[in-house]
Amino acid sequence: MKTIKHILTIVCICLAATGCKESFLELKPISNPTADNFKTTDDFELAVNAAYSSLYTIYHPEGAMSYVNEQMSDNAIVYNIAGIQADKWQFKDLALSTTNTVVYQFWQDYYKALFNANIVLNKIEGASLDATYKDGVKAQMMFLRALYYFNMVQTWGDLPIVTTPLTGEESYNVLRSPQSAVYDQIKKDLTAAIDKLPLASAVTIPGRVSKGAAQTLLGKVYLALGDKTSAATVLKEVVNSNQYSLIPTFAGLWGPTVKNTKESIFEIQYLGGSASAPFSRYYQTYYPVTAGLGFIGTGMNQITDDLYNEYEAGDPRRDITIALGYTSGTTFTPQKFPTKWTNTGATIVNGVSLANNNFMVLRYADVLLMLSEVTGDASYLNQVRTRAGLPKFGDATYPSAKYATLDLAIEHERRMELAIEFQRWFDLKRTNRAVPVLGAKGKAITQTKLLLPIPQIVRLQNEAIVQNPGY
Repeated sequence: MKTIKHILTIVCICLAATGCKESFLELKPISNPTADNFKTTDDFELAVNAAYSSLYTIYHPEGAMSYVNEQMSDNAIVYNIAGIQADKWQFKDLALSTTNTVVYQFWQDYYKALFNANIVLNKIEGASLDATYKDGVKAQMMFLRALYYFNMVQTWGDLPIVTTPLTGEESYNVLRSPQSAVYDQIKKDLTAAIDKLPLASAVTIPGRVSKGAAQTLLGKVYLALGDKTSAATVLKEVVNSNQYSLIPTFAGLWGPTVKNTKESIFEIQYLGGSASAPFSRYYQTYYPVTAGLGFIGTGMNQITDDLYNEYEAGDPRRDITIALGYTSGTTFTPQKFPTKWTNTGATIVNGVSLANNNFMVLRYADVLLMLSEVTGDASYLNQVRTRAGLPKFGDATYPSAKYATLDLAIEHERRMELAIEFQRWFDLKRTNRAVPVLGAKGKAITQTKLLLPIPQIVRLQNEAIVQNPGY
């Protein structure tokens, strides 16, 4: 069986790094000479897997979603980390400049990922293949395109909308569209995808998109737009499909051999043990900078005391999510770091831990918490708390002194349940809580810092691209 994790061919994209004569959307494939000659199912399967492989970049532990949702929030911090220190620290300090090299890298990463989906959508229209197969492929690519644009619109606001491969000259005419137009494109893609995608139980290739994944993402989109009625409708369809459920314990969600459980709605597939496979990098990247385990950890997303201290007494999720420190030889060093993706038995080759842990982009607990948010019904939230063995919201023993309203209870629960799963910053933005919450904790946050700057090099390449306010 062909699986995403076994097929590693990636469509390489060339995005101009310098030069005013070249466009920020110059997306020329440089190592896929058959891109203009897709004909067979095998050809398209290679291209489809290349599109899915973009997930490894976007959701890399040092990728766009990690920096924006964790470093810019109150969950995580970095100390010393490889690369240009100043540019990486600007995220945690909320002091991003237009010349930040990491911001520009993330912009390129997203448009490369969009190209990989767009080239498949463009080429499959004219392919002489089974109509059902074509519809399925198009639905998967539209989901990926919607996922990336949803992340991007929350990160940068107005965006150039690109739905077909463009030449450099053509791209100069594609300027930033209003957020409303970006959201319209996302909803259009997801609505079309839902109509053609199979239920999770009918997905035959691990990691491929299901109908429930597209519905869950659409629910997130409606929630971000403040359309709670539409969000409730589509999220209830996910629940009523009986395709997903909370697994019995929170601890059971994590581990190098735990893959694609009933709680998982959309999951990035990794295969550990071989340097030529898409092994998981979360374990080593999140381990503190020490060589105590036979590899040097990177020290990304070290846990703040603020996150650790928000867990209630007796909440088992705290000790499953966070380690208090590490031991090297006989010396214990206190430094809190994430442990959801720990793989202590992973093969180590040349100082690199070839871990096996998958990463869940969408899971059922998130659906339940969103449903409480859109319906005002605490029973959904209480399912998550019951799984953790904690008092229900509304019970006498619930910590209502700290979380007096359902909105505050949901905010708290999402932070505890989904810690370091790339949710926090987007959650705070969606609920208009980023400025008051982070400001009260000493973050230098203002309304203009809720969006990243458009990279300066993008505007040098096309001066008609406008900058976000405040930069």
